[in-house]
Amino acid sequence: MPAKSKAQQRAAGAALSAKRGETPKSKLKGPSKQMEASMSESELEEFASTKRKGKPEHVKRD
Repeated sequence: MPAKSKAQQRAAGAALSAKRGETPKSKLKGPSKQMEASMSESELEEFASTKRKGKPEHVKRD
């Protein structure tokens, strides 16, 4: 499932970096912290690799 907004894509990228050990998990906050704990590396890769062009900055929650 691709990211629905630029913010979601960036959060997934930060979570993926922490999951791989490239950045400390203590640097994560908010959604990226939750994503790192609840998603697999392959799921995070899919979210993080989503193209940003045409995506809104944020999407309202329902």
